[in-house]
Amino acid sequence: MCGIVGLFAKTPSIEAELGAHLAAMLGTLAERGPDSAGFAVYAPADAATMKFTLRPPGGTDPEALLARLGIPDSSIQTRGSHAVLSVPAEHDARARAALAAQAPDTVVVGRGRAMELYKEVGLPADVARGFGLGDMRGTHGIGHTRMATESAVTTDGAHPFSTGPDQCLVHNGSLSNHNGLRRELQRVGYGFATDNDTEVAAVYLTARMRDGLSLGDALHGALRDLDGFYTFVVGTGTGFAVLRDPIACKPAVMAETAEFVAFGTEYRALAGLPGIDTARVWEPEPGRVYAWEHGPTA
Repeated sequence: MCGIVGLFAKTPSIEAELGAHLAAMLGTLAERGPDSAGFAVYAPADAATMKFTLRPPGGTDPEALLARLGIPDSSIQTRGSHAVLSVPAEHDARARAALAAQAPDTVVVGRGRAMELYKEVGLPADVARGFGLGDMRGTHGIGHTRMATESAVTTDGAHPFSTGPDQCLVHNGSLSNHNGLRRELQRVGYGFATDNDTEVAAVYLTARMRDGLSLGDALHGALRDLDGFYTFVVGTGTGFAVLRDPIACKPAVMAETAEFVAFGTEYRALAGLPGIDTARVWEPEPGRVYAWEHGPTA
């Protein structure tokens, strides 16, 4: 019953309004997921910088956190309950180690050169407003409105799930074999923060890509290895990909114009986009991977 949205900008005008469009799309699907919401927004990657989206404990002074970490030439910016730590890319490993050692209660929500990721418990419109989504620019983004059915209503359990740099996943559906797959992934060294089946799917894709597969090949493998009903939208540093299970009982619709590609669980999430009346609109086919990409990241 969850709601998914995605928007891929082809023109500067859509990039400038990407956050406002995503916020409206999320709000439209509020009743599909009233307990929590989240989104990832991607901007052109900076090869020299790694960004960590963090969720520090309530009352944390971001500047004090920055000083405690001791990463040279770094900065931090607060957005709602989250903060974005920017460090020189060569200090990526050092920053991860410092966060684990000096700020163990701070959750790393996501990291990457292009991606910022925000999620929180609450109505989608309130979550979007709290993080200032409407004012964000970006090349592409995905979002999710959650109705929890198999795990607790928590910020950790909200989507998107990010388990690799500039990679995140949102999901509508239910995986029936996630417990067994979680155990298999744990045996080869992967950790999990929640009991959410979507996190298993995200880790699965990360693991397969670390094994050398492309995202497309990893998604094709998911058709073989993941049991259940699902629609996935996967964000990457250069674009997003869509996959529905071979039965495709979960709703999905896409639209494309000269200015954008858009995804929604229902058409009404796309209805307010500029030029939607002349867009090519279609339902993604079962078991087929769809992907759109900008040029490679720097």
